[in-house]
Amino acid sequence: MDKLRVASFFCGCGGTDVGLLGGFEFQGKRYSSNNMEIVYANDIDPNACAIFEKNFGITPDSRDIREVKSDEIPEFDILTGGFPCQSFSIVAQNPVRLGIKDERGKLFFEMCRVLREKQPKCFIAENVKGLMTANKRSAFPLILKEFEDSGYDVKYSILNSANYGVPQKRERVIIVGFRKDLKVDFTFPNLVFENEEQFIPLSTVVEDEVPEKYFFSDRAVAGMMKNRDTMNKGRAQDITKPCNTVGAHLAKVSLNSTDPVLMVNGRYRRFTPREVARIQSFPETFELVGSESAQYRALGNAIPPVMFWHVADAVSEQFPISK
Repeated sequence: MDKLRVASFFCGCGGTDVGLLGGFEFQGKRYSSNNMEIVYANDIDPNACAIFEKNFGITPDSRDIREVKSDEIPEFDILTGGFPCQSFSIVAQNPVRLGIKDERGKLFFEMCRVLREKQPKCFIAENVKGLMTANKRSAFPLILKEFEDSGYDVKYSILNSANYGVPQKRERVIIVGFRKDLKVDFTFPNLVFENEEQFIPLSTVVEDEVPEKYFFSDRAVAGMMKNRDTMNKGRAQDITKPCNTVGAHLAKVSLNSTDPVLMVNGRYRRFTPREVARIQSFPETFELVGSESAQYRALGNAIPPVMFWHVADAVSEQFPISK
């Protein structure tokens, strides 16, 4: 069977795409090829696009997806996209979650537009768990209906990356749809690790020595300690367990935030970009380019490749022979 052609919307730095393609190693385990190829990628963040191009040899279309006509996209079998999630995230409370009332929250309609006009065989969409409760729980049913009305049998599940061998607790809603005429009864991948005792610990991906610039100053620590009893800040991670969810603003992480940090020999520090890449399950061969701030943002927005590999593997297994 020929390779399945993929159009990758909101591709970012390529976490989705590493998982889709397969053929990489993470922590000594080989993730085989999923018999897919990327034929089109789109994202408006130039820094994320630079990382994507460095690793995939493909220059993403950096236009706003609303400006891209369907006939400008090469023929493809699978549409994938982690449509912008900022307006659905439970941490996006300032302003409060706007969901589908926010322009960014409406971008899933662009996926549906292309699905209706191109009718690929399958789509895989991803978003934060907060999508389920956005707009007083009215957004998610609308999103599912739009995908279904585009001509697809749709299923969804909440997956935690820690269950799939990622050293991070990161819950995401995965929506998969197959074109109705294909009559595919899709099944989400089985859990790799069901018990927390089996989860991959953070200790496996942190470095023993890092430059001084990653450590917080004594003044920052003193300020955090002063308010710690009432503010629950300075969230040093238990390295014997998976890391809490890493986010896009790690470059600006502080001890007065809820972001995960490390405590090493009694000193607090933030993660290095390479450590964040490992926490997200990117292989060591994945190259990081651009400023550290841009790397943190791109990596924090990414989908864990190892978790997405399992979804892509389940899709490829149940994909009917090319018609």
